[in-house]
Amino acid sequence: MDTATPPAIAVQGLAKHYADSSVFRAVSFDVAPGEFVAIVGESGVGKSTLLNCLAGLDHWDAGRIVHEGIELGTLDDDQRALWRRAHLGFVFQAFHVLPHLDVAQNVALPLMLLGRQREATARVDEMLEAVGLGGLGARLPQQLSGGQLQRVAIARALVHRPRLLLADEPTGNLDPSTATRILDLLTSQARAAGAALVLATHSREAALRADRVLQLRADGMAAGGAPVA
Repeated sequence: MDTATPPAIAVQGLAKHYADSSVFRAVSFDVAPGEFVAIVGESGVGKSTLLNCLAGLDHWDAGRIVHEGIELGTLDDDQRALWRRAHLGFVFQAFHVLPHLDVAQNVALPLMLLGRQREATARVDEMLEAVGLGGLGARLPQQLSGGQLQRVAIARALVHRPRLLLADEPTGNLDPSTATRILDLLTSQARAAGAALVLATHSREAALRADRVLQLRADGMAAGGAPVA
């Protein structure tokens, strides 16, 4: 990261516990605007939990998370929800697509919540084409495959051009060709918006695309490392 450029997101001494069990501690790292950082580590080390903390969806027990000057730990639940709505795109491993909304409505949801209805139709069509789902906007989620649902989740995360993009195994349900296309899309959209992209993955191919690879361990974060299943 260019030390002259303020980080988009800064994590300092983060620790998370469940009851008497420590998930991770002493986690510190920065991500610059437009930078793509991959987080790897053993299963169960807390990669998904870390992303949930970065999104303000989970609470942590020590440390600070600062996004573009906003310290998430100082926000109450309502303020965090408003921050997420304005600044965050999150590709969940479990998709979290709403079953009662069609594909286009699911993708448009972040824009609708922000009151940006006028641009919704054109932007949703653009994103569906970008993820290879053009013409499927009227379908319901139960009519799609797992790989298609993953791409709906990715389109939804990108549609409002967020400043922070978090992705939890975003290519896990995709064939290699589609995975490459999606990684291209995530990277290009993040760079175009000057957004920080943080991706948790077990995929060596995905990690190799990142500007930096960080290995999450129970006792902190280390530079480098390879994906571990």
